[in-house]
Amino acid sequence: MSGLKAIHFGGGNIGRGFVAEFLSNSGYEVVFIDVVDSLIETLQKTPSYTVTEIGPDGESNFEIKNFRAINSKHHESDVVDEIATADVVTCAVGPNILKFIAPVIGKGIEKRTASKPLAVIACENAIGGTDTLMSFVKEKLSDETKSNLQAKVRAGNSAIDRIVPLQDPDAGMNVKIEKFYEWCVESKPFDGVGTPPIKGVHFVEDLEPYIERKLFTVNTSHATAAYLGHNKGKKYIHEAMADKVIHDAVQEAISETAHLIVNKHGITEADQKKYVQDIVTRISNPTLQDVVERVGRAPLRKLSRKERFIGPGAQLAEKGDKVGGLLVGIEAAFRFQNVEGDDESKELATILKSNDAKTVVTKVCGLDESHPLFSKIVPIVEKVQSA
Repeated sequence: MSGLKAIHFGGGNIGRGFVAEFLSNSGYEVVFIDVVDSLIETLQKTPSYTVTEIGPDGESNFEIKNFRAINSKHHESDVVDEIATADVVTCAVGPNILKFIAPVIGKGIEKRTASKPLAVIACENAIGGTDTLMSFVKEKLSDETKSNLQAKVRAGNSAIDRIVPLQDPDAGMNVKIEKFYEWCVESKPFDGVGTPPIKGVHFVEDLEPYIERKLFTVNTSHATAAYLGHNKGKKYIHEAMADKVIHDAVQEAISETAHLIVNKHGITEADQKKYVQDIVTRISNPTLQDVVERVGRAPLRKLSRKERFIGPGAQLAEKGDKVGGLLVGIEAAFRFQNVEGDDESKELATILKSNDAKTVVTKVCGLDESHPLFSKIVPIVEKVQSA
């Protein structure tokens, strides 16, 4: 396994504490790429950092040593050279940033001469994150490279699941993270060349059941608890989940998404019920000290068409199934406004003040008036606007 190199875009907590841990444990040298000067400088001066896994049975510490860091804002050509000789490129930058990292990835792909194609895996909380990244990358590639793309790069979508709570203020580069994890990657794009050797990754033929189960259970429950908790003045997710009203609302929302997942993907009711209860236990874990505002941030993205509320809600409404529990979470999300440190919550407040309810639903949720979920959300927005 020696001699392997992985380029990771995003030196934040997910990158250092989840993705880099897996890559490092699999024998890769990890090269962090970011544009935040202070972060890169600190990584460059740090010979090692500790990942602390937190679980109900205590803590485990892992030291991460084999890494470097490059600021792509100032040293793009170096990043291109690293990608040209890498085995894997991963990222955890947020779905809205994918278009900004695509050009340098494209330049790196153009420069590759290796016989084995580069493996690209986006580790984002978004359906089809790698496809989205590669759509931006392809815009930057020459016609010659695009005509023989399979020989240069193989790109697989992924589903990641691991809670990274708010870190201690004096943590430095060290990261606290929950012990539970799931990282699934679709295997078909790697046919003929083999999947990249990353310990702990579960390669699957059909990723959609894993993505939707995770997004519509973990993320839906987490966000519902956060938004309802915020509205009731709770500081931590576990405190919100200890409130019976919030706990029951979370359970109702993910009972609706469970109905969708069982019927759409053929997962048994018993398996999904166990998965749901495991998730409730995880987000209720007080040792995570997971701050409500951290989980609730970026409400515009979380209220968007393919995300954790509207995504399952739209599919259920189309079938005439109940969505009342999801609507409770949606209303709470619309009330997540003007939160300090969260630009999207401020933008949401502006949108709600500047538009009528129907325009808000179209603009924020991506629904048109003919959709069966549209008429259910409009009165919720009107209620929020009148408060």
